[in-house]
Amino acid sequence: MLSMRLGIVGALAFLPAYGQVSRVSLSQNTMERTFPRRFGPIREKFEFGNGTASSTNWSGYAVLGSSFTSAQGSWIVPTANCSGVRGDQYAAFWVGLDGYNSDTVEQTGTLSDCQGRTPSYYAWYEFYPENLVEITSVVIKPGDVISASVSYSSGEFNVTITDETTGGSYSTSSTVSGAARSSAEWIAEAPCCTFNGGILPMSDFGTVSFGADYTGLASTNYATDSTTSGAIENFPAPDIEEINKVGSRTSPQTSTCSNLSADGTSFTCTWAP
Repeated sequence: MLSMRLGIVGALAFLPAYGQVSRVSLSQNTMERTFPRRFGPIREKFEFGNGTASSTNWSGYAVLGSSFTSAQGSWIVPTANCSGVRGDQYAAFWVGLDGYNSDTVEQTGTLSDCQGRTPSYYAWYEFYPENLVEITSVVIKPGDVISASVSYSSGEFNVTITDETTGGSYSTSSTVSGAARSSAEWIAEAPCCTFNGGILPMSDFGTVSFGADYTGLASTNYATDSTTSGAIENFPAPDIEEINKVGSRTSPQTSTCSNLSADGTSFTCTWAP
């Protein structure tokens, strides 16, 4: 069962360009499992100078600033369409701090993966560059409403994720060396890595909806830094970036995001092959 949850091993039969990845390792805390699959900072970022940017792994929104102390987000878990899929595909949805213009990321979210033609859903966190950790105690299903937050205090980052539909929740803390606290993000991501370090294929999640306009959860898609506290739109316009995922050789799928809603709190991202 563990190898099925990992998923990347199953891709080898169909995607020979992808390398072998070791099995998951069990933590002493049975509510967690560590995966070698990685998320992390934005890759191949290109800023267009008009408040939009592209990358090969991220789509969503980022706000820039200094000394961030919190980010909150909410979204609806999208259904992974795995019909006709050969190999494995992956899509993560998260809120976090750092990674837009720095080398660490403190993040928590959910995944809607395809283990071949079988959908797979779970919660996770990552204090990058440490490994992704699956949260086995919070069961995730498509359509569930998720709230999540990352906060910083007294030298430590705390991540909390709650399935508002079922009431399941998890929280943990860690120090992160070199964290810049220079950005906050709400992201749909294709993870890393193929055998040669490329981005993995992004599963067909249809459309994912972030923010209170869709989830009904107030004060989400909010962040706080040294000068600003509030929804995405509350940050100065030059510090808000809409990010769209472009295709790459190993991850040809794209994800394009909408403008912010009228109240500046919410948006959607839509997958395309």
